[in-house]
Amino acid sequence: MTAPHPNEHPKSEPVSNAEKDPEDWTTGSERMTGAQASYLKTLCEEAGCPERYDTELTKADASKMIDELQAETGRGQ
Repeated sequence: MTAPHPNEHPKSEPVSNAEKDPEDWTTGSERMTGAQASYLKTLCEEAGCPERYDTELTKADASKMIDELQAETGRGQ
């Protein structure tokens, strides 16, 4: 059995399963990461809603909230 040859420019062809719905993450129910917490706090402040920041969010919930706040603030586009 041989390993498939990688594309010469792998970033030009996105992998079909590279992006999963946070609901399907096997670790989605774990507490959010430090990086998520830091970015989420920044986004909440920039969006003018620092009260929405919750230290108890799961990885999946934090990811969804980050996506939502990025859309509101224009970040990440």
